[in-house]
Amino acid sequence: MNSNNAAMGAYVFCIANQKGGVGKTTTAVNLAAALAALKKDVLLIDLDPQGNATMGSGVDKNAVEHNLYEVLLGEVSIKDARLRSETGGYDVLPSNRELSGAEIDLVQMDQREARLKHAIDSVRFDYDFILIDCPPTLSLLTLNGLASASGVIIPMQCEYFALEGLSDLVNTIKRVYTNINPNLQLIGLLRVMFDSRVTLQQQVSAQVEEHFGDRVFKTVVPRNVRLAEAPSHGMPGVVYDKNSRGAKAYLEFGRELVRRMRREGLKLSSRARV
Repeated sequence: MNSNNAAMGAYVFCIANQKGGVGKTTTAVNLAAALAALKKDVLLIDLDPQGNATMGSGVDKNAVEHNLYEVLLGEVSIKDARLRSETGGYDVLPSNRELSGAEIDLVQMDQREARLKHAIDSVRFDYDFILIDCPPTLSLLTLNGLASASGVIIPMQCEYFALEGLSDLVNTIKRVYTNINPNLQLIGLLRVMFDSRVTLQQQVSAQVEEHFGDRVFKTVVPRNVRLAEAPSHGMPGVVYDKNSRGAKAYLEFGRELVRRMRREGLKLSSRARV
């Protein structure tokens, strides 16, 4: 591992938002690639049965030998199932529609919320960062992600209804912190798909900054067509067109996250601040 975090293992962060279509997977894939470009060892875990993070990393979700579903059931380890994103420069734990069945199967299992955490423990010292792309629902899969993580990164659009969804997600984080994972904390909010020409977006952005203060990342990701095109080419936007405004923003976000971790000295055992 390259970071000073080596003694504790990887930073494990969920990329989560209970509202769909907010750039969550785009953020997970491009943050993974941005951190890899910064010479960090990264594992991206695709916890969404749609498998979009898998495909966006250049991995064919329907052709993988093993996947996250098998890992959660204990049939294979992450070391057996992970694959290399040749386009992104990081490792991927792939998912596909099989993962939809995990909701039913996990209900029958002991410590069902901790299945992913136990699996991650075996590779925690292989990486600097482990990023978990969560489904846009509060499901047993999402709970597995939150139970595994030391922090949550929330990508959000600066729109009216986003504030209500944000409040619900913060309350979910608090409940998981209280009942399941006392190490969980809110790392920060990332404003994505931002259009500075829209007055409402400026107003919502100001409200978020006022309420969450330094928990709001300074980096703002603009609405950018090149980021939207990249998944169809099987690569992160920061690789597809590194000179685009969106790619530059995610690269800066990766740098900001690394600086924040270094500055705050975040420990996996630290007390959560939600």
